[in-house]
Formats: sequence, structure tokens, C-alpha cells
Amino acid sequence: MKLLKQTYIWHCTLLIIAALVITSCASTGMQRSQDTRITMQTMDNDIQEASRQLDATGASLDELLRPGQTDIKQAFNAYSKNVEKMATMEKKFAKHAKQMKKQGINYFEEWKKEGTEYKNPSIQELSDQRRSEVKTIYDKIAENSIGVDESFKTHVSDLKEIQTFLSNDLTQKGITSISPTSDKVVRDGNNLKYEIQKLQTAIQNARTEMAQAGTN
Repeated sequence: MKLLKQTYIWHCTLLIIAALVITSCASTGMQRSQDTRITMQTMDNDIQEASRQLDATGASLDELLRPGQTDIKQAFNAYSKNVEKMATMEKKFAKHAKQMKKQGINYFEEWKKEGTEYKNPSIQELSDQRRSEVKTIYDKIAENSIGVDESFKTHVSDLKEIQTFLSNDLTQKGITSISPTSDKVVRDGNNLKYEIQKLQTAIQNARTEMAQAGTN
């Protein structure tokens, strides 16, 4: 009788452990999905901020170079502040982009690993299919990221060099001589804004695909 009771307790303990393991695995998968979507939300926020800052920086440069500008020093100071903000934004953008890439790799690798543990072939096939569908959408982020980081760094570098040039020659002749280069940098900024907005669309599509009912 005592042996039967011990055996019963042992079996109950094993069942509890098994239930905890299953629950833990499910939670881990959900947590990875949540973490990945939070990282994408952070990037989405960065892109919105970067788009606004690109507009503000370009506008301040145009104002500085505007013919008939009567307060060149004030316009230069305003531009310089925007360049500082742009440099900070670029570093934050690069950091979060790296985190998002790493998070995505981990998410799909773990999903693939767990997908091999199904005993039911139909469920495993469905898991593989869904993982492939979601990954195809997520991969659009990488496609639209190509060159964005480097273009962002180059744009900030150009803005800083214009700032340095004008800090040494904030005269009408200095402004006139740098104007053609500055015009191109402003156009490059507009192109960069277009590219990061394409990236934002890819991120939003992936977030929508990965979102669970009742969550963002």
C-alpha cells in the first residue's frame, strides 16, 4: 500500500513537471514573439523621429543658405543644433536596427528548432508553413534595410562637414560656395527619408503579421 502511494505521488509529480515544461515552452515562444514586436515598435518610433528630424535639419540648412538671410549667425546656430540631434538619432537608429536583426534571427531559429519536436506531421507541416510565411514578410525588413545604415551615416557626416566649413567661413562668399554641395545634401536627406519610410512599411507589415489578437 505504501509503495502504491509513493508510486502515485511520483507519477503526479512527473505530470506536474511535464505540464510546467510545456507551459514554459509556450510562454517562451510567446515571449520571443512579444520581444521581437517590441523591438520593431522601437524601430518604428525611431523612423518617425528620424523623418521629422531630417525635415527639420534640411529646413534649417535651407534657411541658413537662403538669399537675403539677415541673421546668419542665428541661422547657423539653429542648423548646428539640428545637426547634433541628427547625429544622436543616427546612433540610436543603428543600435536599434542591430538589435532588431539579432532578435529576428533568434526568433526564427528557435521557432524552427521547436518545429521539429512535433509528433503529428500535419502540425509540423503547418508550423513550417507559417514560419515560412512570416519569415518571408519579416525578410522584407532586411531587403529595405540594405544601404540605409550607411546612407544615414554618410548623410550625418556630410551635415557635420558643412557645419565645420561654415564655422570657419560664415561669410556670404563662403555660403555661396558651399550652396551647390548643400543643395545636394538636402536632396540626399529627402532620399534617405523615403528609404527609411519604406523600411517602416516593412516593419509595420511584419508587426501586423506577428501580432496576436488583442495586442499591438
